[in-house]
Amino acid sequence: MSQDNNIIFAEQNQKMKVAYLKAQETFNYFWREMYWDSKRVVPAHDLALVKIPFQQVIEGRAEPIVEHMWISDIDFDGELITGVLQNAPNKLTNVAEGDTVTRKISEISDWMLSIDRKTYGGYTIQVLRSGMTEDARTKHDQAWGLDFGDYNTILVAHLQEEEQENLIEHPMSKVMEQPARDYFTANLDVVKAVDKNGVTRLHTETIAGNKTAVDILLELGADKTAKTNTGKTALDFAIALNWSHLVSVLE
Repeated sequence: MSQDNNIIFAEQNQKMKVAYLKAQETFNYFWREMYWDSKRVVPAHDLALVKIPFQQVIEGRAEPIVEHMWISDIDFDGELITGVLQNAPNKLTNVAEGDTVTRKISEISDWMLSIDRKTYGGYTIQVLRSGMTEDARTKHDQAWGLDFGDYNTILVAHLQEEEQENLIEHPMSKVMEQPARDYFTANLDVVKAVDKNGVTRLHTETIAGNKTAVDILLELGADKTAKTNTGKTALDFAIALNWSHLVSVLE
């Protein structure tokens, strides 16, 4: 490999590492959108994917084989992401398409949502697009059938350019304030219920970044000191998931 190619490869590799970190830092927005899409009668997502690096140690090789592949059907409990592998590996033999896998946020390399064919997240994809010619980018986007927009401006929340407050709280969270208040008031058992994993509704709403629901639950007596079976309070989740607008409420 020539010196110039080595430099290009090193720069690309560094950009990818930054992309991985940005995807991990903003995964909270992915999950917030997943939470609200589960409440819709008609789903809004064209796709919702998380990318994970899989690796396998091969005898005789100095480095393990690594393949970054997408999972879908995502679930998240505040600590672990679970999904189904969508790709057939090129070289790996220790994982197969259709396998259910679980990872921590710190182990993902990307996430991507599409709403009305417009993408959110997709950090590693935008790194690749940034190195393409305009013609190649056009062909790439047509192959996906999506609007990836400007690779320099990666969106994380629906309509965030028009409504900056969407970066703080999901618009559906605010719209559903009265129905949520009516429901929790009429079902106080839900406010204080604890599932087999020690998770309360306060934990769930905090993980999704829903301040409106969190405020209502606290007004109705939800216990902010309640811990999951892994020892996490709602405040712990707010801090870990970068929901700064919930930290002061839960302290």
